[in-house]
Amino acid sequence: MGLFDRLRGDDAPRVAFIGVDGVPYSLLAENEDLFPNFAAIADDGTAGEISSIVPPESSACWPSLTTGVNPGETGVYGFQDREVGTYDTYVPMGRDVQADRVWDRVQEEGRQATVMNVPVTFPPERNVQRMVSGFLSPGLEKAAHPDDVREYLEGLDYRIDVNPKLGHQEDKSEFIEDAHATVDARFEAFRHYIEEDDWDLFFGVFMTTDRVNHFLFKDYERDGEYKDEFIEFYQKVDDYIGRLRESLPEDVTMIVASDHGFTSLDYEVHFNEWLRENGWLSFKTDDPEELGDISDDTKAYSFIPGRFYINLEGREPRGSVPEEEYDEVRDQLKSELLELEGPEGRQVVDRVVEKEDAFRGDHDDIAPDLVAIPNKGFDLKSGFKGDAEIFDTGPRNGMHSFDNTSLYIDHPDATIGDADLFDITPTILDLMDVEYSRGELDGASLL
Repeated sequence: MGLFDRLRGDDAPRVAFIGVDGVPYSLLAENEDLFPNFAAIADDGTAGEISSIVPPESSACWPSLTTGVNPGETGVYGFQDREVGTYDTYVPMGRDVQADRVWDRVQEEGRQATVMNVPVTFPPERNVQRMVSGFLSPGLEKAAHPDDVREYLEGLDYRIDVNPKLGHQEDKSEFIEDAHATVDARFEAFRHYIEEDDWDLFFGVFMTTDRVNHFLFKDYERDGEYKDEFIEFYQKVDDYIGRLRESLPEDVTMIVASDHGFTSLDYEVHFNEWLRENGWLSFKTDDPEELGDISDDTKAYSFIPGRFYINLEGREPRGSVPEEEYDEVRDQLKSELLELEGPEGRQVVDRVVEKEDAFRGDHDDIAPDLVAIPNKGFDLKSGFKGDAEIFDTGPRNGMHSFDNTSLYIDHPDATIGDADLFDITPTILDLMDVEYSRGELDGASLL
């Protein structure tokens, strides 16, 4: 226990959560000799594969992981969402998350939280003692609260994110160098504030793992050019996890988790082009740019990743599908999605989840009608340019997966079993003895 706790006379249990965005459990579990610090947590506590959410996209996953509820309650379904009753779209930010975050519950109990680099938390909350917003933040100057945090991080050359454009280069050396610099500064910042020892909940996320996976994961899985560099990067992450664990006081339980899994990418599938070529979607202009450019006779459109919306009469501004035909049209679209084959004859979609089976809550009015979960190798794209091929390749060679999500809990009484992202927030609250109503959350404590 640290000096600060002795001074304030507080012996309540504490938690340090470290996120490793997009890290698949199989990578760590099948290479324990390469990643001994992850293995040590598994040996002393518990570890296992858990499920992500529908859809498995970071912009939706992190709000659900940090609240314990599904997108129907958080109001965030992906990187792009649609305004109710319009064809206007927006990028959800922290203020768009409608459910209480785990650190909000901790602060309400008079406890302190330090929150660093969690995606979809911009702008930083002023009621949290320290917060540095993560992915989607415009820059450190506006992302750090209070000002002394920003000043310290600037001295570390801390950056919110790696530069993903470097990953588009054929030679990945500069991208890999940038990834190392980003994760180095993140570790130094995490270690510094962990050792400040005036928090009850420390919640920090390494997002660089997701970036490295997007551009190098196939090199790892299929013995590509950058496999060694991929392994070396992850050995550094493993070392940093071990060093952070060693720096924690004895009264702190460490949790390490990802928000989704990862797998190799063979083809990007541009579903609005597929919808157009198959008579589901058309545009009212020869040079479309956005959702509002769809024509009045469009029956369906798509957002990433694999979200499909029926152009429903009375819900969409220019809806063409009458409400009485909704079920029939949706069933037809679902059937066609499941029948779609890729260039080698492989089935593109593993399963299609209907709206009512995935989303419930006060904010399900903008929920997609269907969500397609792809088979391995296919990344489901969107876009409204009208000039894409259905099947294409790009600079990325890794993609998100619903399964193979990682969870490590450094506590002997934790049991992971058949868990998912929703279980993480109630587990943190349970570990910290913070009361909550079981009915409020979609998940359950793993203790």
